[in-house]
Amino acid sequence: MSFDVAGDAYDNFMGRYSQPLAQTFTDWLPISPGQRALDVGCGPGAWAAVLARRLGPRNVSAVDPSSLFVAACRATLPDVDVRQAKADALPYADDTFDVVGANLVVSFMPNPRAGLSEMARVTRPGGRIAATVWDLAGGRAPMAPVWTAFDVLGLPLVDETHMPGGAPGEIASMLDDIGLTDVTDTELVVRLRHNTFDEWWEPYLHAVGPIGEAVAALAPAEREQLRAACREALGPGPFDVTAVAHAARATV
Repeated sequence: MSFDVAGDAYDNFMGRYSQPLAQTFTDWLPISPGQRALDVGCGPGAWAAVLARRLGPRNVSAVDPSSLFVAACRATLPDVDVRQAKADALPYADDTFDVVGANLVVSFMPNPRAGLSEMARVTRPGGRIAATVWDLAGGRAPMAPVWTAFDVLGLPLVDETHMPGGAPGEIASMLDDIGLTDVTDTELVVRLRHNTFDEWWEPYLHAVGPIGEAVAALAPAEREQLRAACREALGPGPFDVTAVAHAARATV
């Protein structure tokens, strides 16, 4: 699916979780000074911003298929090379980067193995590619409280739990399948404090991602039922939401 929403709408919705995940992801890789890195599916630039701070913006490139996200990323990171492109058609020569990653992107790739293979193509021999996806199959994604409320109320919802990469070992298996070596995977945890229920709930009303689109498709009365069910489960706040991502890395 595409994300035809403004960058700030995405940041308020998923960016609040993807930004701390980007920090943890970078530490786990790890990133070393002097390397060149590519952020595939950069969105408004959560991981690209971390890379730019670690490596310097001139050593970072980023791509996304959404023109709105490309514009948002360019506005935030004017010295980073940001281009509109899909994961399976990267506009770079072979062996260009030391590190190529996709943070919360594999599950949205039309053909994940093709996307990961293209990421490997633009990575130099001995370089590393890596990816993360929320634990969709295990119900430990940030959206899980809303999924539960949909289920309790019997409301229609697109099932995200079977999206690619969202089960343990699945990203690692893809990296192994495309012929990479030194494949390693782990779980990365994000814990976020929400001061009020409304601060947590409001970003779900802007049709961002599959869950946002599902909320937007509800009739007003159903949406209010959903809100009430979530508030009953979470309370008025403050409360913490803990999310877990599967991460895998490999050597080209």
